[in-house]
Amino acid sequence: MSTRAQQFQAEVVRREQLSSHFVRIVLGGDGLVGFASTGVPDEWVALTVPGQFQTRYYTVRSWRDGQLTLDVVVHEHGLVTEWASTDCVGDTVTISEPKASFKMPDTAGWLLLVGDLTALPAIARITETVTDLPVTAWVEAPHGEIDGYVVGDVTWVEPPPGAETATASVVEAIEWPDGEGYFWMAGESAQMRAIRKHLMREVKLPSTAYDVMGYWRSGQPRQPRAVDRAIDPGPIWRAGKAAGKSDDQIWADYDAAREAQQ
Repeated sequence: MSTRAQQFQAEVVRREQLSSHFVRIVLGGDGLVGFASTGVPDEWVALTVPGQFQTRYYTVRSWRDGQLTLDVVVHEHGLVTEWASTDCVGDTVTISEPKASFKMPDTAGWLLLVGDLTALPAIARITETVTDLPVTAWVEAPHGEIDGYVVGDVTWVEPPPGAETATASVVEAIEWPDGEGYFWMAGESAQMRAIRKHLMREVKLPSTAYDVMGYWRSGQPRQPRAVDRAIDPGPIWRAGKAAGKSDDQIWADYDAAREAQQ
């Protein structure tokens, strides 16, 4: 039987605009007592911001001295974007206990990293953590998006004109090192599917030698919807998910509950 992930209430103690696409959110407070990092460099938490009951997942950029740092990619619209673009210091958010995926074999002699903007925080933390073997990274983002954000051997790749992302092309052009190693990548889900096929069929890497994760889906913009804070959305959300309902169906249930109280 699976158990529900532990949740923590945290306060936004600092907000910093790192670049046009990145906002740093630092969380602290007594609500983080008991939070424990996995120690794995690509760990992530589920984040729920005020006025929402759906969650989004973000890499833990750092956890030290009782403070949790998340570097958030901001877009034109999104459940977290509009909140993170405001002066949110003092707000209370909910985060889950962290999970992680990075698992480099002890026999690896090299490490290759590829990702888009959404993978940048994880790539930065991995390059800071893995210091005992050669690490090479490719990041699909405007050059100099955050100068000095990633240490070591990093190649910045501009997204192609008219396309959101083309990270599969980046991977297809890689000249793979000899011997055993580890490949880590994250980005748009369709690109990740193409890359998995390439790794299996062309590069012929064993499954233990790579980790490829879809962080987002192209062509599916999600408009944020505020909730009435007088009505606790949590029970409605959990009941809907338990019943196998879609997000739209859960929103309809929430709207019905709100109308019933008017």
